[in-house]
Amino acid sequence: MTGETREPSGETEEPLVAGLLLAAGGGRRLGGRPKALLPHRGRPLVENAVRVLREGGCEVVHVVLGAAADRVREQALLPGCVLVDNPDWAEGMGSSLRVGLASLKAAALPVDAALVSLVDQPGIGAAAVARVRAAYRSRDTLAAASYEGKRGHPVLFGAGRWAGIAAGAVGDQGARDYLKAHRDAITLVDCSDVAEPYDIDTEADLVHLE
Repeated sequence: MTGETREPSGETEEPLVAGLLLAAGGGRRLGGRPKALLPHRGRPLVENAVRVLREGGCEVVHVVLGAAADRVREQALLPGCVLVDNPDWAEGMGSSLRVGLASLKAAALPVDAALVSLVDQPGIGAAAVARVRAAYRSRDTLAAASYEGKRGHPVLFGAGRWAGIAAGAVGDQGARDYLKAHRDAITLVDCSDVAEPYDIDTEADLVHLE
């Protein structure tokens, strides 16, 4: 944190929607293989997730690392990304979300919204990211991809929502409780035709990797 006052970007300017990639998981059900380093198309899975965010319109990307963070830095090519360590990654997704939002808040440029994605969802591509990003209206925007009517990732959090989201981000719930409490404010963006929201959680799921 720099301690300096950060002003919101002007209403006439293009909003800065930053990508926030949660990539700290240790792959407990995958024999302890860090998810960020799972091979996909010949490269670590984290590289695919960053590329998707950038192709979807997020020029600024912050990546939260946890399990084997040093190895991820050594093996993955992530130029231009802000890499943030979460020493408490084993506590669950909530801690990574808090760390990531804090990193965005401290960014040199004022970020208007965070578009949050998960490293272990390679079936969600740039088209879904672009659709959810386009749902931004203000720093109070809440938006999420939906699949057959069910809310999923990526999700977009306007900066005015970050403090409330961080306060409730505990364990492996992430922003789930906050989103339930504010469900009427969420813009759902149907992405069923352009993405598949499966997770890479178990050995059986590895069939989805290429």
